[in-house]
Amino acid sequence: MNILISNDDGIAANGIRALTEELSKKHDVYVVAPDRERSAAGHSLTLHTPLRVEEVDGSKTGAKRTWVTSGTPGDCVKIAINAILTKEEMPDIVISGINHGPNLGADILYSGTVSCAMEGAMLGFPAIAVSLASMQMEYEDFKFSAHFTSVLLDKLQNFKFPSKCILNVNVPLLNSEDITGVAITELGKKMFTDDYEKRVDPRGKVYYWMAGKLIKENLDAKTDIAAVMSNKISITPVTYEMTRTETIEDLNKILCSGNSCQWY
Repeated sequence: MNILISNDDGIAANGIRALTEELSKKHDVYVVAPDRERSAAGHSLTLHTPLRVEEVDGSKTGAKRTWVTSGTPGDCVKIAINAILTKEEMPDIVISGINHGPNLGADILYSGTVSCAMEGAMLGFPAIAVSLASMQMEYEDFKFSAHFTSVLLDKLQNFKFPSKCILNVNVPLLNSEDITGVAITELGKKMFTDDYEKRVDPRGKVYYWMAGKLIKENLDAKTDIAAVMSNKISITPVTYEMTRTETIEDLNKILCSGNSCQWY
């Protein structure tokens, strides 16, 4: 199959390299990635400056073709599908990663990795975001996650991705024999507290440093955070459909009773 790979850690990151090398063994892989670190970029797009794109030699990774852009993770997928790839190169699936660090719970709202996959889903393509749930980032650290992603694609051959949905995958940094299984999960709440440490620089100016602490999670919970803490690989179906439909009727009763909404 044709696979479009991108990420938010940049074209030179070990995670995207390991993923591309592994998937290229069985698939035609095309890479469009940022030219530098774009972590926590969320679902931002480049609107007011030119978006630079350059094709580079990606043959060492096994990719069919590779491009680097000046844009965000969302830019990479959007421009790849709408402007760069030919009809014959269009992806059967979009994969974002492998991210350097976990993307769990509500923190996915900030994630460039998850937003990169979401852009694929918004354009109508099946999409997966893959993260290594560790801050270690040596090349060897990503090899099992890359292998797991390849096996996961085989297992998903008969799975029909729901519209507007991606799979968010988090893999613990463990040897395969120490992983206790795969868990299909829901999103947890938060991994870290929102603490800021107030400091003063040598010139007497005040600044703040984010210093959140890890929040304990009940290991019996059905969440992605609990799964990873239990040494499981977490797979969470996530949608960007954010309308809370069950609240529409309640609001109509309060704001539009008697079929009249002209109270302003």
